[in-house]
Amino acid sequence: MNKNPYIVVQIPAYNEESTISEVIKNIPHSIPGIDKISILVMNDGSSDKTSEIAKQAGADYVISHKQNLGLSKNFQSGLKLSLKLGADIIVNIDGDGQFNAQEIPNLINPILKQQAHVVIGSRFLTNSKDVPFLKRVGNKYFTKLINIITGQKFTDAQCGFRAYSKEAALRLNIFGKFTYTQETLIDLIAKDLIIKESPINVAYFKNRQSHISGNLIKYGFRSLGLIANATRDTKPLEFFGWPGLIMFFLGFLGGLTSLIYWIIYLATSPVKTLLLVSIFLMTFGMLLIIFGLLADMIKRVKKTQEEILYRIKKNKHE
Repeated sequence: MNKNPYIVVQIPAYNEESTISEVIKNIPHSIPGIDKISILVMNDGSSDKTSEIAKQAGADYVISHKQNLGLSKNFQSGLKLSLKLGADIIVNIDGDGQFNAQEIPNLINPILKQQAHVVIGSRFLTNSKDVPFLKRVGNKYFTKLINIITGQKFTDAQCGFRAYSKEAALRLNIFGKFTYTQETLIDLIAKDLIIKESPINVAYFKNRQSHISGNLIKYGFRSLGLIANATRDTKPLEFFGWPGLIMFFLGFLGGLTSLIYWIIYLATSPVKTLLLVSIFLMTFGMLLIIFGLLADMIKRVKKTQEEILYRIKKNKHE
């Protein structure tokens, strides 16, 4: 970076009146090599005094949605305003006080050194024994899934404590309403941006119910849907092609078995059902492969459109 960067620390909040003040006050007022730090609170339709307390605690900007839009939409609204304010680095930290804002300098360091476009805080590069068991197990398997899709080796794909460079924020395009943590990784890695992790500490409070995830089983299923949609958009040939190829291969084996049986016994019974199922599998599998090829062509058009959108946003925010 040619100049000392300007940082916007954005805090998505929903009914966080008991913690938002402490989170804001814990954010560093100055960091070596940083020109300016602003604090932005995105109040996502809270029914308590989150907005008023945030202003009293020293937030530079507070935006309030009339209704609860969901974590992802709230995150996107903060990202847009941060870019409009001229942010060079955007730090996202939850408003529930679980993350330590004093770790922001470590989090942004790889971006300052131009070693990464995005840095994720990882709760599992340090001692993770305080992470609740169900969250630890869920995070483990969701992170493995993200690693398979992206070809990366993340340890914590769900953490909301992150830093984004301006380049990453300009290139990011996500569509989910519920959460953004997995979708952002899939989207930005598909665009060849560098994402690194930085060890962080986390404090979990007894009997605290998350306003974001709520029921963990429901959270898991909704997250799986978002991951599937993001994978479909970024890797359509693999998304449709591999299931199609497997179905075609299984159908081919069934058809070959039916053919061998007919050659030996000159009869289709009792393999007639197998033959019909095999024809269906081969037909449906071929359709999926063709659909994957067509979707991959559309992906190229989408890539061009996203590049145009990126250039428009870049010109707007320069």
